[in-house]
Amino acid sequence: MKTKDIKKLFPGITVYSENEMVTNPFSGVSIELKPEEVAVYDYLKGCELVGDYEMLRKCIDWFIDTNIKAYMVLLD
Repeated sequence: MKTKDIKKLFPGITVYSENEMVTNPFSGVSIELKPEEVAVYDYLKGCELVGDYEMLRKCIDWFIDTNIKAYMVLLD
């Protein structure tokens, strides 16, 4: 998915240009994410903090559709 499409789905999201290793804080397992995936993961964590469960669900669904392995490692 292109950055401009991500920005339409998730208002205010910031997408950088580098891949990043992200670690599940509960299991300690890490996975490398593409820049768009990092942005959605960070957005998801922000939604979790502020209690925006509608957008949180949208982020989770996006991960299930886009990168099921990352979903399983980080969010399942």
